[in-house]
Amino acid sequence: MMRETWKNRITALLGCEFPIVSGPMRLITLGRMAASVSNAGGFGVIAASGLTRAELEKELRTARTLTGKPVGVNIPVYRPNAAEALEVAIDMGVKTVYTSAGSPAKMMDRIKAAGLTVIHKVSGLDMARKAASTGVDAVVAMGFEAGGHVGRDAVTTFCLIPVLARALGIPVIASGGIGDARGMLAALVLGAEGVEIGTRLVATRECPVPQFFKDSLCSATGSSTVVLGSQAMPIRVLKNAVTARVAGMDGAEADRAMAAQGDAHYVGDHGNKDTAVMPCGQVAGLVDAIVPVEDLLAGMVDGVRSLVDTMAAMTSGVRP
Repeated sequence: MMRETWKNRITALLGCEFPIVSGPMRLITLGRMAASVSNAGGFGVIAASGLTRAELEKELRTARTLTGKPVGVNIPVYRPNAAEALEVAIDMGVKTVYTSAGSPAKMMDRIKAAGLTVIHKVSGLDMARKAASTGVDAVVAMGFEAGGHVGRDAVTTFCLIPVLARALGIPVIASGGIGDARGMLAALVLGAEGVEIGTRLVATRECPVPQFFKDSLCSATGSSTVVLGSQAMPIRVLKNAVTARVAGMDGAEADRAMAAQGDAHYVGDHGNKDTAVMPCGQVAGLVDAIVPVEDLLAGMVDGVRSLVDTMAAMTSGVRP
């Protein structure tokens, strides 16, 4: 059965059926995960952070064997391998790159010379305007509710999206606090033309994280996360024994501790539910089941349609 696709500026830019993008997560959203999202009608993104040239090439080849649909590559600009990751993406025929954590201006000449689409992640209006001025094709607007590295201005999604949608001429993708049809519809009503989901994708069958991470996420509430660090790159993670220790430190000390801890125990590489650093957004409070990626995306898309029908029926008797 063919799926009914959506048409807007985001689906046109990315070549996907639905304007749902997988939030890039280091060592999590790799080739298989990106392919799963793209096969389900969204746009899968491979996180280049933490990968060598050979590893990124391998993940892109893996994605290519599993899907004929487009996938993108996320390149944190501040990372020392950013230029190399961009060259790998170009050489491997990637059509869309997704920049973050730094100014896209540093890479824009090469990106545009290669004819790529570029989306940049922002967390505030000034950052968004600067990104737009460099020629990015769209922005991902990340609210403070999001998991992983978040903006220092602490602006929430509901406040950030309409401001950017009003101020920018390019499309906005909403990120932070979105994990179901209600969140997706809310973002679209606020002016976004697509959504990015990260935390909700962790609790899927295809996500390559330890089972204790998925179980911890499913049992979490809206208050189960904490933002650690403040001087460099604040990060929102699930609370556990290690975060309790770091939470008592001042900002700079916490940044150093999380950098060291993250390298050793990021998403359970060498840890457990008490010692692993588990990036997670406040939307964890809505997650209660591990589902296939295809079911997750289909549920969001079908749910939006159902909600729109419900709202239309509710307001059918309202006169202007």
